[in-house]
Amino acid sequence: MLNTVALDQLLLLDIETVPLAATFDHLPDELQRLWLEKNTKTAPDSENGEEAYVEKAGLQAEFGRIVCISAGFFYTESGHYQLRIKSFAGQNEREVMEGFLDLVQKFFLKYPRAQFAGHNIREFDIPYICRRALINGLALPAPLQAHNFKPWESPVLDTLQVWRFGEFRNYTSLKLLAAVLGIPTPKDDIDGSMVGKVFWEEKNLPRIVEYCQKDVLTVGQLLLRFKGMPLLEKEQVQFV
Repeated sequence: MLNTVALDQLLLLDIETVPLAATFDHLPDELQRLWLEKNTKTAPDSENGEEAYVEKAGLQAEFGRIVCISAGFFYTESGHYQLRIKSFAGQNEREVMEGFLDLVQKFFLKYPRAQFAGHNIREFDIPYICRRALINGLALPAPLQAHNFKPWESPVLDTLQVWRFGEFRNYTSLKLLAAVLGIPTPKDDIDGSMVGKVFWEEKNLPRIVEYCQKDVLTVGQLLLRFKGMPLLEKEQVQFV
C-alpha cells in the first residue's frame, strides 16, 4: 500500500494547542461574549459555557493558539530509513509559527512534489495552522494555501483518511490505530485533553513538546506499516 508515496518527500507534522487564556475570565470581554454565543449554538443546554472554555477552546483556532509544532522527515543512511524530528515551541505563537513556516518553504522548495503527512491533519492541524498564521499576520507559503487546490491536488497524506478506505462514519484515533497495527508507543503521562492544563497551570512546555514528538514518531511508524516496511528502531530516530 502507498506504493507511489516517497517517504523522503513527506513532511510529517503534529500540533498542540491550548486556549488563548488560562481561564474564561482572562479573555477580553468581546471574546467572552463571542465564545458564549458560539458555544450556546453547538453545546447541550446543560453545559456551562464558561466552564467549557477551558476544556474546548483550544480546539478552535479563533479561541485557541498553537504552543508546539513538531515536524519530521525521513532520510536514508547506509541504505536504511531514519527519521529526524524537530519541534517549534514557545510562549510566543508568532515565533513558533515563523519557524515552522520557514521550514515548510524550504522543504517544498527542495521537494516540489512533497506532501504533508499526519493523522487527521486535513481536518484539524492544517486548517488550524492556516487560521492562526493569518491571525498572526503571517503569509502562508504556497503548499498551505488550501483554497487554491482542487481536492485531488492537495499535498496532504492523512493517515486517518487512508485508514478509512472511503468510509467516513467513524473516527479512529492515532493511539487506537497504532495499537491494532502492533506499533509500540511509549506510555504517555498526558493526553490531548491535558495539554491546556500542563501549559497554563504547570507551565511545563517540554512535557508538551515530548508528547507532540511522540505523535510524529507514531505517524512515521504507521506510514512504514502501511508500506509493509520494517519499523524504526530507537537508534534510527533523531530529535533536533
